[in-house]
Amino acid sequence: MRDNRPKSRLLAFGSAGALVTATLIAGAVSAPAASADSRHGQGREARGAEIAAARAAKAGIDWQDCPADWGLEKPIQCGWVSVPLDYAKPYGKQIKLAVDRIGNTGTPQERQGALIYNPGGPGASGLRFPRRITTKNAIWANVAKAYDFVGFDPRGVGHSAPISCVDPQQFVKAPKADPVPDTEADKTAQRELAREYAEGCAERSGAMLPHMTTPNTARDLDVIRAALGEKKLNYLGVSYGTYLGAVYGTLFPGHLRRMIVDSVVDPSRENIWYQANLNQDIAFEGRWKDWQDWVAANDAAYHLGTTRAAVQAKWLELRATAKKNPIGGVVGPAELISFFQNAPYYDSSWAPVATVFSKYFAGDTKALVDAAAPDLSNTAGNISAENGNAVYTAVECADAKWPTSWRKWDRDNTRLNQDYPFMTWANAWMNLPCATWPAKQLTPLDVRTHRGLPPVLIVQSTRDAATPYQGAVDLHKRFQGSRLITEKDAGSHGVTGLVNPCINTRVDAYLIDGKLDTSDVTCAPHATPKP
Repeated sequence: MRDNRPKSRLLAFGSAGALVTATLIAGAVSAPAASADSRHGQGREARGAEIAAARAAKAGIDWQDCPADWGLEKPIQCGWVSVPLDYAKPYGKQIKLAVDRIGNTGTPQERQGALIYNPGGPGASGLRFPRRITTKNAIWANVAKAYDFVGFDPRGVGHSAPISCVDPQQFVKAPKADPVPDTEADKTAQRELAREYAEGCAERSGAMLPHMTTPNTARDLDVIRAALGEKKLNYLGVSYGTYLGAVYGTLFPGHLRRMIVDSVVDPSRENIWYQANLNQDIAFEGRWKDWQDWVAANDAAYHLGTTRAAVQAKWLELRATAKKNPIGGVVGPAELISFFQNAPYYDSSWAPVATVFSKYFAGDTKALVDAAAPDLSNTAGNISAENGNAVYTAVECADAKWPTSWRKWDRDNTRLNQDYPFMTWANAWMNLPCATWPAKQLTPLDVRTHRGLPPVLIVQSTRDAATPYQGAVDLHKRFQGSRLITEKDAGSHGVTGLVNPCINTRVDAYLIDGKLDTSDVTCAPHATPKP
């Protein structure tokens, strides 16, 4: 399941300064990068990353106004950073990564460097991060005085050598088959679709697939750091961006200055990525019920029932109707899940999703079609739902070895679906291409502290559906000296972007002054949504 996903596959997150000189002083590419990478049996890639970073430090970034069709207003600037496709061959084929920035809003004396952001996915673009300054996002106003905000499209994403697995028009075609199988024939049909999708990835993007890995993206991140003229990295990662940060901290501990990871992927080898998706199914069910309880408590506004069971009955009624006759001809069960899963992801979606749900039962089908039908305009250029899904699949399939036995997939998901039916089968089909993946699959990195890693700040809500709480606990144990802020009894995915002074003030203190509490902190939840 993805965070920040394009609709109809499954996780979503957000986004600038005195100009940065593009020269890196000698010694900025320091030995820990090579030694840490080498400890993981990746010596050639470590040397390649060192070469690429030195080259990028010398070249810098030629900052220009962003292309008009990128939707990034002045004074945001855009540029390119070249990285090796294969870090074992640093002088071989290069690809260009799109980056953007906006300078810090404070004085030159207040500036502390660049803060680089990854919003998750894998497959999401970080280029909108600098817009947190141009749109005057108050939560980030203090941090913006100290840092340039820098975003980038990771390899394969958007403007950075984009990959594809199927024709974008075909990808958004609706309605798709009901993800919940009624018969063995339904399962066979979904298995065939997954196999065809994997084959399409090989046909359309085969040369990129072996190199679409989180360790390579972490190396790309270090090359971007060097190209910016930064001796050490300041990093904010959300959702999958936390795993990217964890891998970076393992490979390049001596290159890290400050890091916040928010809504944390459990980085254990056993979790990446098959088990992670099974664990999501359980967590999504819990947060789906939280939302139903809230809808029931606000029955005066939504008229969907005064109990969770009553709201669930309405959901099943809507689902059965869409299965029999897709609403508006385009919204079937698959499209419903893509829309309704926004509620378990973010409680900022609780009221909008409930409103659409309520309007449908009041006789307004247009609101549901407008909200849940696929965006047929999202098929042109590099930024598309299809591209995001292709990158999600390519990275998760390449990062780890997946089960190839259909019997195991069928057994695990059939069992889970009995108690956690909201997302289980939709998530299974989304990831099933990894069972027949046509490119090399890695053994996941052993993420943990190495000499030189500074204290990392970890932020997590206890009822997060996309990245269950245990992930934050596990990374906290692996990164010695880290601090964990727990938002208790909350479940939004992506906590640092929400108004919660208990969290916001600590994020500011860490990024601006390097201050952390002497022990872990538990915060009360942010405000509950109102109808």
